[in-house]
Amino acid sequence: MEKIWLKSYPPGVPAEIDTTHFSSVGDLLEQSFQTHAAERAFVCMGRELTYGELDVKSRHLAAWFQWLGLARGARIAVMLPNVLQYPVVMAAILRAGYVVVNVNPLYTPRELEHQLNDSGAEAIVLLDTFAKTLEAVQAHTAIKHVVLTSIGEMLGAGSPEVAIDSVSCIALDDAIRRGADAGFTPVTLTQSDVAVLQYTGGTTGVSKGATLLHGNLIANILQSELWREPVYRGRTDIKQYITVVALPLYHIFGLTVCGLLTMRCGGLGILIPNPRDLPGLIKTLQGYAINSFPGVNTMYNALLNEPDFETLDFSKLVQSNGGGMAVQQAVAQRWQALTGVPIVEGYGLSETSPCATTNLPTSTAFTGTVGLPLPSTDISIRDDAGHEVPLGERGEICIRGPQVMAGYWNRPDETAKVMTPDGFFKSGDIGVMTEEGFVKIVDRKKDMILVSGFNVYPNEIEDVVAKHPGVFEVVAVGVPDGESGEVVKLYVVKKDPALTDVDILAFCKEQLTGYKRPKIIEFRSELPKTNVGKILRRALRDEVKSAS
Repeated sequence: MEKIWLKSYPPGVPAEIDTTHFSSVGDLLEQSFQTHAAERAFVCMGRELTYGELDVKSRHLAAWFQWLGLARGARIAVMLPNVLQYPVVMAAILRAGYVVVNVNPLYTPRELEHQLNDSGAEAIVLLDTFAKTLEAVQAHTAIKHVVLTSIGEMLGAGSPEVAIDSVSCIALDDAIRRGADAGFTPVTLTQSDVAVLQYTGGTTGVSKGATLLHGNLIANILQSELWREPVYRGRTDIKQYITVVALPLYHIFGLTVCGLLTMRCGGLGILIPNPRDLPGLIKTLQGYAINSFPGVNTMYNALLNEPDFETLDFSKLVQSNGGGMAVQQAVAQRWQALTGVPIVEGYGLSETSPCATTNLPTSTAFTGTVGLPLPSTDISIRDDAGHEVPLGERGEICIRGPQVMAGYWNRPDETAKVMTPDGFFKSGDIGVMTEEGFVKIVDRKKDMILVSGFNVYPNEIEDVVAKHPGVFEVVAVGVPDGESGEVVKLYVVKKDPALTDVDILAFCKEQLTGYKRPKIIEFRSELPKTNVGKILRRALRDEVKSAS
């Protein structure tokens, strides 16, 4: 296939990456620990952790894991929000040759039990706040060792209570102290060793563990580093890159872009434990000259509607990387007007570590595309028969590159469904590629609405309705209809309390052809979302099914 996107690459960005300098993520992190030992790595609630401290704490914790006698490749679950403990625990697990199993701290017992059993995790590190969730299911899992921590444990507030019935349990600080006495034994790993089991969000069905190898993560970190270099080039006014870490580190977007990339570049990550507390988030960022602000559309939109957000220092903001869901043009325009920096939208999945495409880092405006394939990445737009479609035509976005997962954990049948014979991962997303090599997302296959034989794509409808000044959030789904098969239904959260369905219908009539216009509008106080803020269309579709 012809890599037509290379002609659109920024000057100095190579077509391919070289990952041969690192055999594991641990090697990559250790280089940063040594190079930036005296510099701040992360800050949370006023307490800072230097790269040197991160090195020592993670090495001692790694030694304690080894002392337990866990076999190489053992899975260790991490059930933590964005606190200082997370990077320590993640680095420890990877350095010791074990596998990180990221767990959403807000999981119900049922969801936690599924993930622990599916991964076969033998140990877990979690916040004491969520201990009851583990207690409810631990007897039905393979968990033998529990490490408990508290929000304040690395903030100087002391260790948590460690009583959990029927399992070996220890406070994190105690485990680190014992590991210091035990001594760490360096582990030789290769890029083919498993690093992370990153469970899919479940928006398309059963949650599955994407098996991410050390090589996958190294590749995506280096791809992202190369891609962002042109926009930082020559910025002598920036002594240390400061990144807002509001996206959960247990989510693949947060893990790679906010966590691993920040550490690779010796940056400072400002950890936000609860991004839904918008006033608290804004207060935390006061006094920092932010350089990078990764986020999702819902987060950007919510912050723009907080009066104090405009008081933050955006004078050195270089990048705002949007992903996880479609960024709406209305939100992007408001963001750029306030911050002076466009939202540079990208695209990826848990299965691609996650970054597959992104817009030019030097973009001066929102493009409405998800950008170009990253170095060493191939994108092929294919029809249902697996044939590549002509440029400009719609098809399934298929991705090949060193960041693509090894497969779904213990699910060869599911892996076979998404991998092509020539090594492409079938994303399940519908898109088009322009003559310049830019990819535009049309929608997910299953989200497409069929109205009287016409394809209607929810993203298009939502993008239009979001421009109405009275709308705060909107999602479109297809609902059954006796005449046309399906019709478009909108779920809307108001910004203007006086907004009516008549206002929205009149607005849509001006901008959408007849079959695309919504026929039903329901106002809600809030919309269902994933932990990272992605609106769950599936949950709304399920409501419709259960009501019928």
